[in-house]
Amino acid sequence: MSVKISMLNQDLVDFVRSIYKTDSFIPLHEPRFIGNEKKYLNECIDSTFVSSVGKFVDIFEDGIAKYTGAKYAIATGSGTSALHISLLIEGVENGHEVITQPLTFVATCNAIRYCGAQPIFVDVDIDTMGMSPIALENFLKKNTTVKKQQCVNKLTGKIIKACIPMHTFGNPCRVKEIKAICDKYHVSLIEDAAESLGSIYKDKHMSTYGVMGVMSFNGNKIITSGGGGCIVTDDEILAKKAKHLTTTAKVPHKWAFNHDQVGYNYRMPNINAALLVAQMEQLDFFLEKKHVLFNLYQDFFKSSKYNLVKEIVGAKSNHWLNALVLDDLEKRNSFLEATNKAGIMTRPIWTLMSKLPMFIDCQKGDLKNAEWLEDRVVNIPSSVVI
Repeated sequence: MSVKISMLNQDLVDFVRSIYKTDSFIPLHEPRFIGNEKKYLNECIDSTFVSSVGKFVDIFEDGIAKYTGAKYAIATGSGTSALHISLLIEGVENGHEVITQPLTFVATCNAIRYCGAQPIFVDVDIDTMGMSPIALENFLKKNTTVKKQQCVNKLTGKIIKACIPMHTFGNPCRVKEIKAICDKYHVSLIEDAAESLGSIYKDKHMSTYGVMGVMSFNGNKIITSGGGGCIVTDDEILAKKAKHLTTTAKVPHKWAFNHDQVGYNYRMPNINAALLVAQMEQLDFFLEKKHVLFNLYQDFFKSSKYNLVKEIVGAKSNHWLNALVLDDLEKRNSFLEATNKAGIMTRPIWTLMSKLPMFIDCQKGDLKNAEWLEDRVVNIPSSVVI
């Protein structure tokens, strides 16, 4: 079906082109390499330490811990692997259940299944697009009981071991309130902060509310190592376990290959960390530019019928991906077709996890907000403007 671009959509196309100053294709989010990336990569290559041992891994781990205010950081090969390890060392295993939100990237639920556990879906808030503390508490109050300091699902008889809220597009959800509920029901909070480096809620960085938090540095994130992630935590024992498991559970020795449990080859290579160290040096600049872009969009959409998603009171978003809420599914589809046809990359929000074939039978609460957002939310170009 061919869609004629509306006047408002054409105005948006022209506006986006004026921001990025190009008549060529404009992607949704592309990385910016404007600092010491080539210098550090060459230094890494010259050192020959391009794998999981090298100074840049250490520099990055120290830097991200200080930046977020966490005591420890463990670099990993991806955000998914960081989440998988976090669940494992928190004791999530076959037969357990983990509460999360249906409106998220598939990696959140994949990591749960890697552990042999089952996701449970609770609704999101309209304004944050992240887990709703009200929906979480309603589900736990109705469906669970606490026995011997463990949260037990009355329907399945299984232990609900953890809860994973996700900060959608960098917009903080009400994670402080979620933490209080998790503590009340003896459920471990693990933050999926894959998209929210630099975002803050009530004076704390995203990833630091839970017992652990995870981040992603994929090629489309606010800073990138090409592919990479990390775990942050204040718990020294968990940090040591994460480091050990992500390095194939190898017992330190000058030459012997001894491994004391099943481990994972999940460490971030030094060459990726070299890129990321240079990107970290630009993070404050990127965040500043992201805020400028958001303000430009806010002014543009002020007099239109489109609703630009904003952070809630008490939150500061990194504005990783700017999002619009349209009137309905038909208008969303028309918008996507028209803008992409015009060379402006836009995309819909994810299909709900509860609708995917591998998770369709999972237990869920009332998901009316997530379903409403699924039909209406689109992302618009959000690359840093330089």
